[in-house]
Amino acid sequence: MKIAFFDAKQYDKQSFDMYTKGTDISLKYYETKLSCDTVELAKGSDGVCAFVNDNINKKVIDALVEYGVKFIVMRCAGYNNIDIKYAKGKIRIARVPAYSPYSIAEHAMAMLLCSVRRIHKAFIRTKDFNFSLNGLKGFDLNGKTVGIIGMGKIGKAFSDICHGFNMNILAYDKIYTYSNSVKYIEIDELFKKSDIISLHCPLTEETRHLINNQSISMMKNGVIIINTSRGALINTEHLIEGIKSRKIGAACLDVYEEESELFFEDFSGHIVEDDILTRLISMPNVIVTSHQAYLTEEALNNIAETTVKNIMLLASEKDCENEIKA
Repeated sequence: MKIAFFDAKQYDKQSFDMYTKGTDISLKYYETKLSCDTVELAKGSDGVCAFVNDNINKKVIDALVEYGVKFIVMRCAGYNNIDIKYAKGKIRIARVPAYSPYSIAEHAMAMLLCSVRRIHKAFIRTKDFNFSLNGLKGFDLNGKTVGIIGMGKIGKAFSDICHGFNMNILAYDKIYTYSNSVKYIEIDELFKKSDIISLHCPLTEETRHLINNQSISMMKNGVIIINTSRGALINTEHLIEGIKSRKIGAACLDVYEEESELFFEDFSGHIVEDDILTRLISMPNVIVTSHQAYLTEEALNNIAETTVKNIMLLASEKDCENEIKA
């Protein structure tokens, strides 16, 4: 069974080689992303394995079907980069719905702590033997109000962490789940009352640019925004305007709307032409990590194990509980 594996990194290979050992699955790793320009690499494969920034549009789907590819397995939870409606009836698609909600929730809190306690700045200073504390004053999370948008497994894990810090926890989600420590409210009220807002919802047409000039105008002065979900939940230009006007006190971003050609790659020796991202990174109250939140040993192993199970089920034309259906 031949699988074309796109956007492959060394850490992917380690976990997938372990979980395909002893099976009839043969993985062909490609460092390039899946797109109209690279889909030809999938010729002769039974399936393809793709990731968050692969572009699986109508042309790619048609080409895969033409090449006899029977299925697509996503090694991630999100699938907003796939034209799901167009794929219906043409090719089967499965995903990894949950690999480690703790990895992402813990990264969100790590970024928040780093920001409010100025750890990133202190680290750079002490490297130069500068032990001054000027400009490093932070604030306690104890007693602060955090608003969580999206209370799936990751949002719930993040709320548990916040509860440990004795924070007041507000939440918005279309599906209400009872919790002693969480108060569910409408989203506009959450914007108005939160000191910190953390995004843990999927990217849909409804949630695209959820953070924009209108929602930012409702927020408290000095609000901190955390995004470990999808970049397009935030209108980045509006975010920058909010930061420049001092409405937004800080932003912790593990994702970026235009990340697909940048994140997961090394551009340290190049001039990055994305002016918006360059402006973000240059701001002293913005922390950017490159879609790193999921990257733990536990998560990588869970991703590989579930993806391999999905491959076996789809290849044998059996029902797959992780199949995406339009």
